[in-house]
Amino acid sequence: AKKVNCPVMVQFSNGGSQFFAGKSLPNDKDKLQACVLGAVAGAKYVREVAEAYGVPVVLHSDHCAKKLLPWFDGMLAADEEYFKKHGEPLFSSHMLDLSEEPLNENIEICVKYLKRMAKINCLLEMELGITGGEEDGVNNEGVDNASMYSQPDEIWQVVKAFNEVPNSMFTIAAAFGNCHGVYKVGNVKLAPEILGNAQKYIKEKMNSKEDKPVNFVFHGGSGSEKKAIEEALGNGVIKMNIDTD
Repeated sequence: AKKVNCPVMVQFSNGGSQFFAGKSLPNDKDKLQACVLGAVAGAKYVREVAEAYGVPVVLHSDHCAKKLLPWFDGMLAADEEYFKKHGEPLFSSHMLDLSEEPLNENIEICVKYLKRMAKINCLLEMELGITGGEEDGVNNEGVDNASMYSQPDEIWQVVKAFNEVPNSMFTIAAAFGNCHGVYKVGNVKLAPEILGNAQKYIKEKMNSKEDKPVNFVFHGGSGSEKKAIEEALGNGVIKMNIDTD
């Protein structure tokens, strides 16, 4: 990033956060204190070191399933404390992956956290529908194929609820056939037109002047064909996750 003078995103996973603190530390399921400690300490470390590199750094936490919410709670509490002292959150953004839960519950829990995050200018990334494969405790291998493609009305329900939160900032990791993991090009059947159709649907619902009123995230980008990536970007994807391929 320094060589090409480009911003960079540093992403903390739940397992990576625990590793950063040390896996010998207590990490009770109802507290996940080692995961919280590692994420907070890691974020502070990145902030200190980033100054030496002179490039903008976005600090983000990745997939947080319902069973990992104590980790999310701890990071958000640290964000709020950091905001009191510095006028900005410790992390730039966090991701809630409640895609295993019913849609109404997914939205309800996200809104609860988004209300707090909006007060400290922190962005929420949420997952809607199912991204295939396995990632950070969410295993979607062998799921029903139809659930791997989000519907425009489902995305609209999220946008509508989130827009009711003042000062909210959010992105949506909608499913369009993408899978976590490393795959050879052509093995994953993407349908990025789903995102484009959703943009048209939501634009009409909102009476928006913007052609792309929703900011999407592309999970499981590894092994995707260039044409599909370009189409996804053209349909409002602003962040794409890739594995170490």
